[in-house]
Amino acid sequence: QLHLVESGGGLVQPGGSLTLSCAASGFTLDYYAIGWFRQAPGKEREGVSCINRVGDDTFYRDSVKGRFTISRDNAKNTVYLQMSSLKPEDTAVYYCARQLVAGLSLSGTDFDTWGQGTQVTVSS
Repeated sequence: QLHLVESGGGLVQPGGSLTLSCAASGFTLDYYAIGWFRQAPGKEREGVSCINRVGDDTFYRDSVKGRFTISRDNAKNTVYLQMSSLKPEDTAVYYCARQLVAGLSLSGTDFDTWGQGTQVTVSS
């Protein structure tokens, strides 16, 4: 079966850092671009960042540019999201998913094989 499993979430103070991991099983990660998404309570899911198959092209939503960094280690079948200077508005469940279309996208309809999510809470 195809799975993506997110980990690394937790409670962090404003200004702090966390690194999320997205591990793939059942398929070869380097065949796909991978995206990170988040959903806060009462809000729609939004795309955060995505990375191409080889890791040399990335895309970020404006609100996380300069604070978040997406990367991948295809040998470990894992994609990472380093988050720094975290703000309370970054609080959400974070998901990773594999992209099915060419190029880089932050539209959820272009992705499948969603993980179960990992909770990130930014609070003092």
